[in-house]
Amino acid sequence: MSSNPVAATVASLMPGARAELAELVAFQSVADFDQFPKSESEGAANWIADALRAEGFTDVALLDTPDGTQSVYGYLPGPQGAKTVLLYAHYDVQPPLDEAGWTSPPFELTERDGRWYGRGAADCKGGVIMHLLALRALKAAGGVPVNVKVIVEGSEEQGTGGLERYAEEHPELLTADTIVIGDTGNFRVGLPTVTSTLRGMTLIRIQVDTLEGNLHSGQFGGAAPDALAALIRVLDSLRAEDGSTTVDGLANESVWDGLAYEEEQFRTDAKVLDGVELIGSGTVADRIWARPAVTVLGIDCPPVVGATPSVQAGARALVSLRVPPGVDAGEATKLLQAHLEARTPWGARVRTEQIGQGQAFRADTTSPAYRAMADAMAVAYPGEDMQYAGQGGSIPLCNTLAALYPQAEILLIGLSEPEAQIHALNESVSPEELERLSVTEALFLRNYAAG
Repeated sequence: MSSNPVAATVASLMPGARAELAELVAFQSVADFDQFPKSESEGAANWIADALRAEGFTDVALLDTPDGTQSVYGYLPGPQGAKTVLLYAHYDVQPPLDEAGWTSPPFELTERDGRWYGRGAADCKGGVIMHLLALRALKAAGGVPVNVKVIVEGSEEQGTGGLERYAEEHPELLTADTIVIGDTGNFRVGLPTVTSTLRGMTLIRIQVDTLEGNLHSGQFGGAAPDALAALIRVLDSLRAEDGSTTVDGLANESVWDGLAYEEEQFRTDAKVLDGVELIGSGTVADRIWARPAVTVLGIDCPPVVGATPSVQAGARALVSLRVPPGVDAGEATKLLQAHLEARTPWGARVRTEQIGQGQAFRADTTSPAYRAMADAMAVAYPGEDMQYAGQGGSIPLCNTLAALYPQAEILLIGLSEPEAQIHALNESVSPEELERLSVTEALFLRNYAAG
């Protein structure tokens, strides 16, 4: 790859890229302002805006989106009559979870065993750096051959829909011939992959109440209805004996016909403990890319430390449901709410509230942009053919953009391969993947402009 001038340029830029990623990772840009200062997210947004201005972008703006966060926009004009490509990433990150579980500080980029560790290193601050590297390489090789729009979201991880609503209110802003979403990843390190499907999602908060207040479990336990026990029972109804998701009225039999995901490889990627079984039926790819999946994200109940002998009067939980392409997220939401309400036992009072939603996505992989991407990946990853994979996660903006710009081709690439452990402790990025995917994106833009 080093014989390619673009690749050589990207290689020379990698030390600076590491320093920039370290600066960006240092911002604790979790878009939950009850947990983290809003100033941290604003700092990250301003850092990106300054980086775009330094690269010659015009019309750089911090967009105040309806959910109270900021997205960063910039436009880099290309040659007259050139095609327009929109590059997407997000700078907000997941909370670090238990900081004590990190081998190195989560907001301090740390090199270890050939990888760079830090929250957001792969998901998706590394995607911001990837876009910058690709554009810099093209400028060094004679210029960027397309018009480039960049949009960097500030609340993707929260699923609060700020950028989606802003785009719907300003449909001219993000119009493009092709859109590159830099927020997915290769199937494994070194195997170039585009993500052709995304599951949608819905988030439901369920509240169960049974008593006016907590009661002494010795005096009333055995007859007084326990709200926590009722909640546990209704949550358990969301899974069959083998762990398959069972929401009344929601189909769960679709199959995946693309890249296979071997069970042993999945066990390794997911770090499943020895002797623990996988859940669900069908192939692994069926389960994580083609079928719905429910997850209980959190339960409000007394912690073990400090618990008292009480029958609980109320309890609540946050439930996530991932839905595959072909299933409307709004309909899935209604089915999930109806299931939770119907399965709550003992006449307990139950309330459900939707707090987030995103539609599933399926790309048109026959479009010219995919051929341009395949050719680019063949150069950046010698000896490897571009693969198509699904992703169990959601990027709600994809469907918004597909609806707003039905003529646009949408491609999904990125740095979140299995070893990256995004959303988990010790998230990391492979610098080799950052380098190769930056080369890929640069060559793609050149191929697409010439096509």
